[in-house]
Amino acid sequence: MKIAVFKETREGEKRVALTPQVVKQLVGKGYEIFIESGAGEQSAFQDSDYKNSGATIISSAEELCKVASVFLKINAFNDREISLLPENSICFSLMYHLINPEYVQKMSDRKVSCFSMDAIPRISRAQSMDVLSSQGNLAGYKAVILGAEHMTKIFPLMMTAAGTITPSKVLIFGVGVAGLQAIATAKRLGAIVEATDVRAETKEQAESLGAKFITVKDDGVKVEGGYAKEVTSEYLAKQKEAVNKSLFQADLVITTAQVMGKKAPVLITADQVNQMKYGSVIVDMAVEQGGNCELSELNKIVIKNGVKIVGIGNLPSTLATNASELYAKNIQNLIQHLSDKDGFKWDMEEEITKGTLIVHKGQILK
Repeated sequence: MKIAVFKETREGEKRVALTPQVVKQLVGKGYEIFIESGAGEQSAFQDSDYKNSGATIISSAEELCKVASVFLKINAFNDREISLLPENSICFSLMYHLINPEYVQKMSDRKVSCFSMDAIPRISRAQSMDVLSSQGNLAGYKAVILGAEHMTKIFPLMMTAAGTITPSKVLIFGVGVAGLQAIATAKRLGAIVEATDVRAETKEQAESLGAKFITVKDDGVKVEGGYAKEVTSEYLAKQKEAVNKSLFQADLVITTAQVMGKKAPVLITADQVNQMKYGSVIVDMAVEQGGNCELSELNKIVIKNGVKIVGIGNLPSTLATNASELYAKNIQNLIQHLSDKDGFKWDMEEEITKGTLIVHKGQILK
């Protein structure tokens, strides 16, 4: 099987779909790997690293599409890349198919097969393929570091000859993978951490990492596949009331809440921002899906009534080396599950295949 890796073209994207270490492992199993020149440079992987691992370096996307039948990316293929894809080729990338039907149609029109890396089912045997978890873990860590950069305070308690510095208060919305890592990172740095989530079962997880969990007693939440699928307006109103005291006292607020296939829920309104501490910071990790804070702006840092709102998107890309290493292992595990060196198994009823295969030979499956 001949596998090719495109150089990412999305603005600000520094990750790459395969790393030299994973290339070496795939080559050892009989796969042929082709890398577009410069694909790994922003992740600190040079062409020579890939070459030494057994890959062939190809000068351009056009030439790449002449030698391979399986194509890997982090982000969705752009129009130019789609036009170059051979008919019946197989593509792997983040598709977010539920909110990008036009993109799915373009891939269908090209008569290719597409696996969506963000559609890995949340089951035990697919954990090693779960891109959203691996990238969310890094993003949760980076959100705390980003918050620390923009705060005017330190996190830990510090006793000095000049007096005692009290620890910062951190509030985290959403106790998924990113939220849990944010809790752990903030606690390691010495902050007092509180957390809230619409899923009651996350209370124990948050508390195990040292956070105080803000509970809302209500049954207005439907959970599916580990995600909050539907949250009633009545529940959101109760949650808002429950967290306001902590929100208005927090030095740093990190929001991580997302709903699969829908716009991110607004958890912090403009009115709430106006009541927050002057000098506090919000890091909105859901800004690319519309934002959890009503005043967030994508890839901008805005100040409203003295509150700094950080809306930097694609946080995993800011840790490109580690993010690429994890993504590459995720995609390696998925490819080896779906195929061997001679080709794909195409077991259409197998759970992981069924969950991730969005387009098959031009036919849209979901």
